[in-house]
Amino acid sequence: MIIKIWGSRGSIPVSGKEYLKYGGDTTCVEIRTKSGDVIIVDAGTGIRRLGNQLADEKCYDLNFIFTHAHWDHLMGFPFFKPLFFKKFNIQMHRCPYHSKFVETILSKVMAPPYFPVKYKDVTARMTYPDACPMDFEIGSVTVVPIALSHPNGGSGYKFIEDGKSFVFLTDNELGYVHPGGLEFKDYLKFSSNADLLIHDAEYTPQEYKTFVDWGHSVYTDALDLALKAGAKKLGLFHLNQEHSDRQMDDIVKDCRTRIADQGSNLECVGVTCDMEFEI
Repeated sequence: MIIKIWGSRGSIPVSGKEYLKYGGDTTCVEIRTKSGDVIIVDAGTGIRRLGNQLADEKCYDLNFIFTHAHWDHLMGFPFFKPLFFKKFNIQMHRCPYHSKFVETILSKVMAPPYFPVKYKDVTARMTYPDACPMDFEIGSVTVVPIALSHPNGGSGYKFIEDGKSFVFLTDNELGYVHPGGLEFKDYLKFSSNADLLIHDAEYTPQEYKTFVDWGHSVYTDALDLALKAGAKKLGLFHLNQEHSDRQMDDIVKDCRTRIADQGSNLECVGVTCDMEFEI
């Protein structure tokens, strides 16, 4: 798998000289599989640039998966260029909920007066294969969902190919169990021996005192999860909109110090826009 991050910022896109290193686009992840499939997770503002690249590549067959329906994970969707070309075939996997969740939510995003083009008028060929809450396959990759601990619910995912695993748990609060969410021990089991774990790391310990039950994790909890799970690499994700490049560098430095103090070989990075991983 090749994993490219098109947006790692949380809650709202940001811009300015203090955000140049880590970027300001909200959640969008692209996975290229051994079987040649393209999987897109979430449609934050980073999806605009991804769509431009896919159109230039003439990469016409795409798979969509959503973690949940909060605005920062959907706001880029109307600006995804492949929607407006007949040659594109887009499979909108019905996650994280059953029935017509995907069609309903996206039609609301593109409904008047919020956007001038209606969802029913997109020209790409859209299909809606059933998926979640059980495991499902996309080409050479097995996708394993897990419930997120987050207001209004949602799904995290494990992507498995050739015995390697990528675990993606954004918008997941490890310090508080929301309705429908799970406990730390469940995410620990799910993340066991992950080759790459990307996890929500929105808050510092001091900030979290004010934001308990808002649906996001302290970066030290994300680190604790990665260390106890035996993950090989941790990516700190859903970066706080107020955290500058300098603040993020300090957070990553603190994580690496804690890892060294434990004598672990875990790698830790702050996930930036356009960062790539290969596992």
